[in-house]
Amino acid sequence: MSMHVFTSEAVSEGHPDKVADQISDAILDAALARDPAAHVAAETFVGPHFCANLGELKFDGAEELDYEGIARGVVRDIGYDRPAEGFSWDTLEYLNRMAGQSPDIDQGVSRGSAEAQGAGDQGMMFGYAVRETPELMPAPLVLSHRLMRRFARERKSGNVTWLRPDAKSQVSAVYDGHRVLRVSDVVVSHQTEDLPIGPVRAAIEEIARDELRDTGLVDAQTRFHVNPTGKFVVGGPAGDSGLTGRKIIVDSYGGAAAHGGGAFSGKDPSKVDRSAAYYARYAAKNLVAAGAADRVQIEVSYAIGMAEPTSLFVEFFGTGRGGATEEAATRVLLESGLFDFRPGMLVRELGLLRPEGWSYRDTAVGGHFGRPRFPWEKLDKADALREALGLKG
Repeated sequence: MSMHVFTSEAVSEGHPDKVADQISDAILDAALARDPAAHVAAETFVGPHFCANLGELKFDGAEELDYEGIARGVVRDIGYDRPAEGFSWDTLEYLNRMAGQSPDIDQGVSRGSAEAQGAGDQGMMFGYAVRETPELMPAPLVLSHRLMRRFARERKSGNVTWLRPDAKSQVSAVYDGHRVLRVSDVVVSHQTEDLPIGPVRAAIEEIARDELRDTGLVDAQTRFHVNPTGKFVVGGPAGDSGLTGRKIIVDSYGGAAAHGGGAFSGKDPSKVDRSAAYYARYAAKNLVAAGAADRVQIEVSYAIGMAEPTSLFVEFFGTGRGGATEEAATRVLLESGLFDFRPGMLVRELGLLRPEGWSYRDTAVGGHFGRPRFPWEKLDKADALREALGLKG
């Protein structure tokens, strides 16, 4: 692969779609806390002075859950607390239209044992890992998420009092083949109070440069584009509606890998859109860590109600190492016993019904992959994969 530029973006917790994702996942967390066997597909819609929940539910105590309280609490935590700005936790209109899960879906998913549990839907999911950052994630996405985390800290700590919750970042990296050389462009669009644009741009650029300084990738030619329209005061759900599941590329690999199209947030682990994507990332990351390849993508697919995957495919993109082949890796994932892609089994292995030290709401901001707190990010099978593939340590 020749010299090229690749770009990824990230969004803040106050982005309208992320407000929706966090509410949906907070509902899921509350449902699983009541009943680890809960089936949830929660959708959230937000707009000016408005929030609605729709979707399907099946768990003990569903009628007792305080959906409105959960939604308002999430909005308050994010920092939308000024009614005059068009969206605030204490004055928004709330509507709940959650309903029961279809019995036609339930009969294929609820089969008693983990071994027999069927997939909650058909579809294909992708897992990906690449040896270009310590997180084994694409560099432009990692850096974009870092910027959003930094600005959230500046806002919530009170260091920069005029920042408001809605924001987006974008990083363009120059590659020579699979090696990152430098950052060519950084874009930060951040909602602020109504202030002169000059000082706003200067302050935001200074923070962004400081955050990226230790990467060694920002140089004198790197261009920073801050609030390019000249003003970003009206933001959040008051400026644009938000809906669960509209940031699937931000949530996954920043466009560097394929995506099956299914969103993650608001769905319980019986929905393979979410759980199998997590498990495929787990397998891909361990293959890279084992030294099988520098870049690994795994596709897995399912039929609704069926436990065994309908297909599994490993791709190395020409980066295989130590004699490892895609065919051998596929065979090991399917036959060695190191991994089990049946929905009930992967859910049990990753502890997805009883999160410990993390929550589904945690996944809704900052990306679902590349953060060590999540169980699908552990590297506990790299040595076993290395041995199974006959690779040298």
